[in-house]
Amino acid sequence: MKDAGRRGLVGKHDHWRCEPAFFAHFLCGGKESECRPAHGQRMKYEGVTRMPADRQKREPNRPDPNRTPTTMRISQRLTPSLALAALLTTACTTTTLTNQGTYYTDTSREAQYKDTRIRFLVMHYTEIDEQQSLDVLTQQQVSAHYVVPDHPREKNGEPIVWQLVPESQRAWHAGLSDWQGTTELNAASIGIENVNLGPVDTPQGRTWQPYPPEQVDAMIRLAKDIVTRYGIPPTRVVGHSDIAPQRKIDPGPLFPWKQLYDAGVGAWPDDATVTKELAGRDPHASVDVRTLQQKLARYGYEVATDGVLDEKARRVFAAFQMHFRPADYSGTPDAQTDAIAQALLDKYVQGAAPEPSKTEP
Repeated sequence: MKDAGRRGLVGKHDHWRCEPAFFAHFLCGGKESECRPAHGQRMKYEGVTRMPADRQKREPNRPDPNRTPTTMRISQRLTPSLALAALLTTACTTTTLTNQGTYYTDTSREAQYKDTRIRFLVMHYTEIDEQQSLDVLTQQQVSAHYVVPDHPREKNGEPIVWQLVPESQRAWHAGLSDWQGTTELNAASIGIENVNLGPVDTPQGRTWQPYPPEQVDAMIRLAKDIVTRYGIPPTRVVGHSDIAPQRKIDPGPLFPWKQLYDAGVGAWPDDATVTKELAGRDPHASVDVRTLQQKLARYGYEVATDGVLDEKARRVFAAFQMHFRPADYSGTPDAQTDAIAQALLDKYVQGAAPEPSKTEP
């Protein structure tokens, strides 16, 4: 074996050198292989390796490979160790190693328990026109993933919306916020800014700019795509006023929450359940403040449950009413508000704890 150091895989007959590429090719289903005699003569055969004629003459007792069954011929020549066989088999599969520049990552093992970063969808209005909205959201310290124009352009009959931030990245749209025990929703949400002037104060009182039908259509298409792709549940499609009721009132009382619900986006109470929960009470009748606080806390709002009707509590009640009873969002804790809250809990939050925890779900 004076030339063993330069040989590849050494089989039963140690003067034969079979290239590892032959076995990789064979295991991967190839037809042609190469073997090289020790003295350097190269010979090609289909299917299996044959010995030179002079070698066969020197060993008359050796079976003629041309007359030996194929499986026997393979077993006589294909005798690598298990480790080498595994290595060659690996050559036939797609690698799970990724070169990251200064190191490699192996993705052959994947964790079972994981979820997406995006767990909430937050709706806003801009309070300025489209061009101003784009300028502010791209040049100042505030941003959103999407902007839906009040009159979107179209291509092939479909609306065009602006995307300012990739969904994989965090946009600065929610600020100090809290919903269902999760704080700082920028890190866990997609934000949609809808071009709308919001409240307009006049001598006759405050009015609100409506959302045009073409904008609502674009908004629904976008929102439905997002909640479908990320599996966002109905109670996590919220307004800025829901997650920050002490400082925000957008997207306002004219936002089309019911239309979004009818299209499969977001939550809405069933009228029959509201009537049942109202149980014959006057819709404007007063209710226990602490009981209503507890119900809204269970649904997702950040609200004290101390039974005190202060300005903070009223702002939370008003935010809830603006979302689910926009005809009256005075912040007064009345029987109809209580019935709507209970109807939502019955529909979406069965079995929830009396108060939310401050841990990530």
